[in-house]
Amino acid sequence: MSALSGKLAWITGGGGGIGEASAKALAASGAQVVVSGRRQEELDWVVGDITDAGGLAEAAVLDVVDADAAQAIADDLNARHGGVDIHMANAGINVPNRFTDKITASDFAKVIDINLTGVMNGVLAVLPQMRAKGQGTLILTSSWAGRYPSKLTGPAYSSSKHAVVALSHSINQDEGQNGIRCTALMPGEVVTPIFNLRPKPPSEEDQAKMLKADDLGDIVRYIAEAPPHMCLNEILISPTYNRAFYGVAELGGKPL
Repeated sequence: MSALSGKLAWITGGGGGIGEASAKALAASGAQVVVSGRRQEELDWVVGDITDAGGLAEAAVLDVVDADAAQAIADDLNARHGGVDIHMANAGINVPNRFTDKITASDFAKVIDINLTGVMNGVLAVLPQMRAKGQGTLILTSSWAGRYPSKLTGPAYSSSKHAVVALSHSINQDEGQNGIRCTALMPGEVVTPIFNLRPKPPSEEDQAKMLKADDLGDIVRYIAEAPPHMCLNEILISPTYNRAFYGVAELGGKPL
């Protein structure tokens, strides 16, 4: 019997990158996986890969800023599967014009809405189910920028990811007594499609040295498989060659 057999995992931002890798890792451990995101086609690809490998998966389209829609998915999963055991709030964005001399008020609000409010919408939707079970695992995707402000990511992203870390600790303070644990996952640079939104995408040579989505999937599986009495409050992970340590000087004074 696999470690997560009988568990239901719901992952937002599950159509690619870290979310896709995490869904596949949890399914490989026996969990039934539900992947959410805004694009049905991407979700269907992930579900197909999991089911082709013998896992259990389904898709539920969601824009995480829609709290009512998040609650409806959670309620449906509770009715059909007996509630969510593992929730990974992974959906997140950044914008190309991200620095203080470029970002607009609407873009700032968009990043905060998805990266912070969207995280809390999912958490609030599943907490009653987890309280009823007397246990549950929440994994909130923050960032290296959630620990260390970064020139690379800009004020909206850095602020939202710092807030996700604070949110995770607040959840543990409130919900640990109910058997619910929360991990703030803070990866450095990971090769994902979000690179396409960067003002200066990293070179293939630099990407080869970065974390891979599967690296994060393995960590998410480890968090979910940890015994219920153990809470991994924070995990901060970076590539061995961490460009954040070198700042902009390494690229001749140009933003990374």
